[in-house]
Formats: sequence, C-alpha cells, structure tokens
Amino acid sequence: NIETTMEVTVSPEDNCEIRLITLTNRSEHVRVLELTSYMEIVLSPPEDDFSHMAFSKLFVRTEFVREKRAIVANRRSRKENGSSLWFLHTMAVDGNIIGEVQYETDRLKFIGRNRNLSEPAAMEPDQPLSNSAGAVLDPVASLRCRIRLEPGETRKLSFVAAVAETRKNALELAEKYGQLQASERVFDLAWI
Repeated sequence: NIETTMEVTVSPEDNCEIRLITLTNRSEHVRVLELTSYMEIVLSPPEDDFSHMAFSKLFVRTEFVREKRAIVANRRSRKENGSSLWFLHTMAVDGNIIGEVQYETDRLKFIGRNRNLSEPAAMEPDQPLSNSAGAVLDPVASLRCRIRLEPGETRKLSFVAAVAETRKNALELAEKYGQLQASERVFDLAWI
C-alpha cells in the first residue's frame, strides 16, 4: 500500500544527477519507511578503472559532513600537483526524519562477508549502516533515513550525486541540493 515513483534527471546548471522519490501511503495505517541509497565511487577515467579496478580505488578518501547530510570523496592524484575531482552524495527530505541520517562508505561493510549486491547485509531488518568513512579499500556512498507516513500522506525525498572541482564546490552543491526545492526546480527546468 505504498505508492512509489522515482524521477531521474541531470541538472542543466551543475554536474549532478537527481533522483526525486515520491512516496504515498495508500493504507489506513501509519508506516515507517527506511530509504537507502547505494553507489560505487570511481573518480578515474573508465580505462583506468577497467584495467586496474582494485588499485584505482585505493586512492579514494571519503568523508561524511553531518551538517550537510553529505558524503564527499576525492581521489588523490597519482601525479604531483595533479588535479583531483570531488564527489558528492547528499539527500533532501520534505519534513522531518526519524533519528539521524546513517551513512556507509565501505563496500565490504555494506555488502557483508560472503554476500553480494542482490542481498547485502546492510539491507537486513534492523541492520544499521556503520557510519564509517575515511580511506577504504572499496569506496561506496550510501545514505539512509527513516520517515513516517501517515495514512494518505505523500512525502518527497531526493538523492543527489555530483562531481565538483574542489571540496568547497562540492559543499556548495550540498548546500544547494540539500534543499528539496532545488531538486524540484531542476525537474521544472528539464520540462521547459
């Protein structure tokens, strides 16, 4: 009895993808829902990733910025004075969430030992994300929040993935897209 729609677009203004999720409780009961994102972070040219996947990922560092509800990551350049891109993953929710936003940046902790993405350990009931960040062997970006839906209520949430040239630019995008109205405005621009 939960109606779910997801719209996906790319911002014409920024280097970001937005997934706008709308949830409607069609039941006569209050529902508490947990929403979890998951994406793998590469930050290198495709040919580098395909030729040396494990090696390439060793240079990615992750960080959770609590006040922005955002994961930022960058790949240290292998060249001296080389530039590096910054990755951002953030979320925006209309209304309040239950508890704190959870996060994960380690693929092994998300998937679990002897498991795969079709049944990751992180998606088991009452299995919180580890809230770990830093230098990990296989970086991912996963955010989770819990929301309460009253009978007949509709709520929206957006997950945003972006790339920026600096950490400061990434945090500016987190500030901008941490507001649901910014994500909704991008969808309005896409239809013009």
